[in-house]
Amino acid sequence: MTSPPPLIAHVIHHLWIGGLENGLINLINRIPEERYRHAIICMDDFSDFRERLQRKDVQVIAIHKKAGRDPAAKWRLFKLFRELKPDILHSRNLSGLDALLPAYLAGINHRIHGEHGRDVDDLDGSNRKLQLLRRLHRPLIDRYIPLSKDLECYLQKSVGVAASRITQIYNGVDTDKFTPASGDRPPLPAGAGFADKDSVIIGTIGRFQSVKDPMNLAEGFIRLVENRPELTARARLVMIGDGPLREPVMRRLAEAGYGDLVWAPGSRNDVEAILPAFDLFVLPSLAEGISNTLLEAMACGLPVLATAVGGNPELVTDGETGTLIPAADSSAMATMLERYVRDKPLRLSQGKAGRKRVEEKFSITAMVDSYVRLYDNLGVTVR
Repeated sequence: MTSPPPLIAHVIHHLWIGGLENGLINLINRIPEERYRHAIICMDDFSDFRERLQRKDVQVIAIHKKAGRDPAAKWRLFKLFRELKPDILHSRNLSGLDALLPAYLAGINHRIHGEHGRDVDDLDGSNRKLQLLRRLHRPLIDRYIPLSKDLECYLQKSVGVAASRITQIYNGVDTDKFTPASGDRPPLPAGAGFADKDSVIIGTIGRFQSVKDPMNLAEGFIRLVENRPELTARARLVMIGDGPLREPVMRRLAEAGYGDLVWAPGSRNDVEAILPAFDLFVLPSLAEGISNTLLEAMACGLPVLATAVGGNPELVTDGETGTLIPAADSSAMATMLERYVRDKPLRLSQGKAGRKRVEEKFSITAMVDSYVRLYDNLGVTVR
């Protein structure tokens, strides 16, 4: 009887809409079934986002950890690991650290940990408490996988991880699914209200949370149309996503008198169809790892305006595929929004260059191959 492929237990905070979660599902969907099996363990909970899994053999399990210290959650993890008997533990980000000691005690011999972005309470990586927490878990980790050079540098300098224990892997994007429009820009979905072909669609996709700083984009847009009132006939703003800051952002735009220039429909499952309807993609974050949505926008042939934080400078070639600006600077945001609204040749040339860069540097095939090679090199033996 043939033994089953090795099992990887992926530990994440939750399986909801998000870049980390989307990247994990893309990875699992593309690793051949005969190579590895998978289980997704959520320290918090999961949503119907799990339905994006194309494999039916993947267990998705919620631990329902309480906020703060929760010894009972670690005990549940230990028992779960003893039951599943995974060959590899692949934890991710701060909440994934809680799985390392239970995994070690349960006899999981291969433990790897991914760093996908900054913590909301540690945007610049200077938090000494979190540095210490990561240092304390360092002996339990065989290999680290940061998504960006920025995070790789953090692990070496602030956490004290030897370079020999680090394998940096960029996110990849499906360039067949995310592709530029053929011909004229397609219309936005019904209900957007922006039917004028002369409109310039400024778009963003992301969670309405403080780390994504959607208010900065809103303030930049308000400055743009206040300072250049003639552009109210052309400039339009689309903000896709949901979260606690959605209502304050929408209220600010409405109170400024520009609510009719904005479409904010909440979360969408058709971003691959919406992105090609943009003229410019904006990422106003205060911190980033490697943004999946930024790569998807570039794959769709869009110029990008992004803050110069985290891994963004590793993706965006400033002045060639887009523009990098300081974080939390609505004046700089407004200035660059005006430039892009007025300069169609710039938008087209940078969008074309962005698509080429994604094809050459950030394909999903390269990402999957890197992870499979990493798993293979662990030397897991089939039971």
